[in-house]
Amino acid sequence: MALPVETFFLHPEAQGTLQQQIQQMIAQGILSGRFQRGEKLPSTRKLALHLGVSRITVTIAYTELLANDYLVSKGRSGYYVSENAPSPPSFSPPREEHDAVDWNRAIGQRFSGGAAFTKPHDWARFRYPFIYGQADPSLFDHANWRLCALQALGQRDFAALTTDYFDQDDPQLVEFIARHTLPRRGISARPEQILITLGAQNALWLTTQVLLTQRRSAALEDPCYPALRDILSQSRCHVAPVRVDADGLPPEAIPPGTDVVFTTPSHQCPTNATMPMDRRRALLDRAREMDMLIVEDDYEFEMSFLKPPSPALKSLDTEGRVIYVGSFSKSLFPGLRLGYLVGSEPFIREARALRASVLRHPPGHIQRTAAYFLSLGHYDALIRRMGSALQDRREVMEAALAKHDLTVSGRGYFGGSSFWMRAPTNVNTDELAKRLQARSVLIEPGRPFFARDAQAANYYRLAYSSIPTSRIADGVGLLAEEIALSK
Repeated sequence: MALPVETFFLHPEAQGTLQQQIQQMIAQGILSGRFQRGEKLPSTRKLALHLGVSRITVTIAYTELLANDYLVSKGRSGYYVSENAPSPPSFSPPREEHDAVDWNRAIGQRFSGGAAFTKPHDWARFRYPFIYGQADPSLFDHANWRLCALQALGQRDFAALTTDYFDQDDPQLVEFIARHTLPRRGISARPEQILITLGAQNALWLTTQVLLTQRRSAALEDPCYPALRDILSQSRCHVAPVRVDADGLPPEAIPPGTDVVFTTPSHQCPTNATMPMDRRRALLDRAREMDMLIVEDDYEFEMSFLKPPSPALKSLDTEGRVIYVGSFSKSLFPGLRLGYLVGSEPFIREARALRASVLRHPPGHIQRTAAYFLSLGHYDALIRRMGSALQDRREVMEAALAKHDLTVSGRGYFGGSSFWMRAPTNVNTDELAKRLQARSVLIEPGRPFFARDAQAANYYRLAYSSIPTSRIADGVGLLAEEIALSK
């Protein structure tokens, strides 16, 4: 491999003659490991022209490096890093950098240190991964997704692939959402009321930025999706957690003066509770009385394999108070990062402008690929296949949990892909998760889901979307053993 001449430069404060500087520059590149053995150096003519020195100066420097066995000459082929060149020292640079900048003072707003937990990147190597939201390669339709991606790369779709949409989206994807996806939830919307986002989390962030300020107040469920709490905290608005019950968010518990409430009525995260119809109407009445907006996160409605899901809260809204958040990341794969916002035009207009200023639009090729996958029927077939598999896994897990007398605190009425669990009061599930990981079992501790002043250490979530049916019973057995040891 030839080293590009652009990687060679003389430091303006270097000492010595030009020949010595060039010699030192190349030797340091070899000693640092930046130039590897066998790599070709630029010709003396090319390097001299690049550095603005005479060719004889470069030639003399190369000759000295030849003599010290840093370089070898291969006739007309040129100069190469010698196979006998000194090896770079085997040490790791210090992890901590000592900048002259006082970053505690320089950072104006902090985004790290939130409550959200991190899942192991190598989760698939664990034998019993009871973790939520990961794609199962045994269920995903790789072949048809690949064909749709290739189709989106074709000449006919060149514009969709290469166009800068600025603040717009792929019209085919928007049309499919408007004509097929939303009607399943009882929602009617025009293209002007739909915005494609980089997943549901990006949709929640855009919504928060548009609707909330330091002088406004938001209410959210407790427990809830941890990343939502972080998003609201970063907006610096006033945040009020509202404890959910067996039917989800109780409308009467929303504090007076709330401007926006965030809720997951169809499938509460993480308890799996479904808000009944009379409570949904009560929530809309409460919003009308308080002149409040509702953000409905409908993140898992596609996983309703037991019974058809209830109509979305947005479908009952006659005043434009509900902003709807949907996602394809849960039903397809999390790395897709494709979701959508549905709301009144004035809101979508502002969210569209904000998105354009941050990232313009999600990649056109991803949007067009998804549009083909949806419109050609592959998505519906995938949902049916996933629903059947999840139902089987759910039945096996329910039997295993009952066998070991483990307490289920919440299970999806229509389906879903997880159980919300409660361990004995004296069991800390953060510590439990660490011990289980050593036995190749992954669970999700419940503490990050709760507000900080009401965190419960004995809750945890068990998901069955990423684990084969044949391993569920053994994994639950290991979990039960560790819980028994913790008592």
